[in-house]
Amino acid sequence: MKVLVINCGSSSLKYQLIDSETEQVLAKGICERIGIDGVLTHKPTGKTPVKLQTAMPTHTTAVSLVLEQLTDKENGVIASLDEIGAVGHRVVHGGEKFASSVVINDEVMAQVEACNDLAPLHNPANIIGINACKELMPNVPMVGVFDTAFHQTMPKEAYMYGLPYEYYEKYGVRRYGFHGTSHSFVSKRTAELLGKKPEELNVIVCHLGNGSSISAVKGGKCVDTSMGLTPLEGVPMGTRSGSIDPAIVEFIANKENMDVHQVLNVLNKKSGVEGVSGVSSDFRDLDNASKEGNERAAIAVKMFSYSVAKYIGAYAAAMNGVDAIAFTAGVGENDGVVRAQICSYLGYLGVVIDDEKVYQRGVEQEVSKPESKVRVMVVPTNEELAIARETVALL
Repeated sequence: MKVLVINCGSSSLKYQLIDSETEQVLAKGICERIGIDGVLTHKPTGKTPVKLQTAMPTHTTAVSLVLEQLTDKENGVIASLDEIGAVGHRVVHGGEKFASSVVINDEVMAQVEACNDLAPLHNPANIIGINACKELMPNVPMVGVFDTAFHQTMPKEAYMYGLPYEYYEKYGVRRYGFHGTSHSFVSKRTAELLGKKPEELNVIVCHLGNGSSISAVKGGKCVDTSMGLTPLEGVPMGTRSGSIDPAIVEFIANKENMDVHQVLNVLNKKSGVEGVSGVSSDFRDLDNASKEGNERAAIAVKMFSYSVAKYIGAYAAAMNGVDAIAFTAGVGENDGVVRAQICSYLGYLGVVIDDEKVYQRGVEQEVSKPESKVRVMVVPTNEELAIARETVALL
């Protein structure tokens, strides 16, 4: 089966066409600046990439252009749309309603819409992408794969906040977690690399990028994760503050004459390592600035690494032990400075790092030495493949 994977944002649409039998990516690309002017970058495997600047007033137009490229005589990889057996959609927030992927129908769409207030920047865009595909491919089954689903195995003591219980009952205020597709894929791949079954291991997955989250995966199931009701909680990130004293919101609002929405905008878009460093949200820029003696850039990176290390310690306690730690996503896979800093705190776990391997970029491998009591891995994530697998498994 050929599966089209769609990851729809408010003004962008990423896609991959995957042959589920071989798990080969036949083509991938991205539509950007939807609703503004429109840029499509299409990369068919084994063929010359294509870049088109063309009007994309709506997501339906963007999906239509993607389908045209996939079937194009020169740039395409399939003869007709009949070869697409299913579409797998990334959906950011499924609330408590979805603990696994589902075939999309009208009832599912209504439940996804009900979660819009939990992810106002993401879910509406995901819904637009689903509707666009349904309009253009009405007879092709659609599957929703939720970022929050993998974390629904958390016990209540892990996902509840210390707030009046009525807020949970009335509004669903609790920890949900995100990046679940990545955490699921990486924890399973880690077990595979170690020659174990997921049920036999306690794994801590560190999904580190512009958005970062840590998860504790015990016996193949998530028991805790760092992001919360929204993706703002947890470690400091590219532009997000991560967990802070809640009273800071009121304090800044009063001092800066801001309302709550303005302060949250600062916490989401002007904080994290960019806010501390004053340089960038990109860790490559921070590493370069640190080498040039920029003290704030160096502090920002150390702050990030320290915070990740604390979560690792907490999750080792939550699982009563840890067998493996896996680094993934843009920073986790490529930034040896961050990996080395994090691992420098983990001697108490018996972690012994290979000083050469830990600095290698983007290589799937173990970066701990044979004598290390906890295995430390770098495992490139593949959320699109995970979505395709989920889609095929359902259908």
